[in-house]
Amino acid sequence: MEKAPEAFRTISEVADELDVPKHVLRFWEAKFSQLKPMKRGGGRRYYRPEDVALLRGIRLLLYSDGYTIRGVQKILREHGPRYVMDYRGLGQDTGAEDAMAPEIPDAARIAISPGLSSRDENVTALIEELDTCRQILANADVQD
Repeated sequence: MEKAPEAFRTISEVADELDVPKHVLRFWEAKFSQLKPMKRGGGRRYYRPEDVALLRGIRLLLYSDGYTIRGVQKILREHGPRYVMDYRGLGQDTGAEDAMAPEIPDAARIAISPGLSSRDENVTALIEELDTCRQILANADVQD
């Protein structure tokens, strides 16, 4: 039997719907203060539709778009939970993954843009050093 869209969901139901293990949902609760499922007797979690929409957006940012936990935390801080809930129009509909994503700055593009701060210069220097290491490793493989 299908639950109504506005019905609360257990952690098992949400984990199945989002195709992530339950421990990942618990971990995300610790990392994202915006996630606050209701807890009943014995600590049993019940997720509101808004919680599920936020989790869906977080999952998309982490798994599909390659953001780190810190990157998603920054997006939540700067744009708020509603932005993440509606990311790519997935707030209520799980079948809309091909929708256009809202504009989120690309960290790599920002790091190499003109007018770099000292922090950005450090990132650029690290990228150049990694490229040098890759070339050294590639040459070592050829010589062996």
